[in-house]
Amino acid sequence: MRTRRKPDWLKMRPPSGRRFTDIKSTLRDRNLNTVCEEANCPNLGECWSGRDGPGTATFMLMGDRCSRGCNFCDVTTGGMEPLDSDEPANVADAVTEIGLDYVVLTSVDRDDLPDQGAAHFAETIREIKRRDPEVLVEVLIPDFQGDPEHVRKIIDAGPDVIAHNIETVERLQWPIRDRRAGYEQSLSVLQQVTDESDIHTKTSVMLGLGEHAHEVYQTLSDLREADVDIVTFGQYLQPSRSHLDVFEYVHPDAFETWRRVAEDELGFLYCASGPMVRSSYKAGELFVDALLREGSSVEEARQAARAAAGQ
Repeated sequence: MRTRRKPDWLKMRPPSGRRFTDIKSTLRDRNLNTVCEEANCPNLGECWSGRDGPGTATFMLMGDRCSRGCNFCDVTTGGMEPLDSDEPANVADAVTEIGLDYVVLTSVDRDDLPDQGAAHFAETIREIKRRDPEVLVEVLIPDFQGDPEHVRKIIDAGPDVIAHNIETVERLQWPIRDRRAGYEQSLSVLQQVTDESDIHTKTSVMLGLGEHAHEVYQTLSDLREADVDIVTFGQYLQPSRSHLDVFEYVHPDAFETWRRVAEDELGFLYCASGPMVRSSYKAGELFVDALLREGSSVEEARQAARAAAGQ
């Protein structure tokens, strides 16, 4: 693997502002975790500071320790702790206090639990919807070891979007992902959601790990075959020296090309694609909000999302 100096387009704004402080305080008061912090997301400052509106946060359920050890991820592995039975209510309370009308929930993997935490995840969705049915809930779920019954618990809870990340092309699944994950297993989770519901589906692909263009195209084709609605592309950034090296810093023009391929050629409803795009970073969220809440057409929702994101 090879590394290169970060180009100018990957410069990040450090966290700051009253909104950032207020959200952090709310989360700490309720003993809640966010993927923004645990995964060292490069957009934390922008999202929490609310540059163009209310701050946002992606809640990470079931603790801050993961049962898997993916080589791209900065979340701590091992040392699993019992589930916090108060967490679903605490998350719903925080959503109300922060004033969110679009919520993103994700979680660590919990292979140590009988249902991998599916029921806990589903209860959090229900708690949010009980308080305000108008809040849109997007969930970024684990693969639950591909168990259809566990995935069905999430579907039955009624989120507005179910996302599951395939992460990279088939050839690079290992060593990038933990060996308990897999390309076909992730596709099967997404396919089940489209087969058993009308819930919008979403996934994310990292670039810069040594993938070839034909492999990226094949991945997009496989995702469309599974009827996935929304795809995001972002640049892989090495969280620490102990993680996988960056193979390449992909130019923004290449990200734009993949956006056009995804939407114009392959028929995805929406593609957010750029070096700093992350699966839960004001990407598909803006599109879905316009599509579901405003009743916009697909093209109108695309335009609204890009305008709001400053694209």
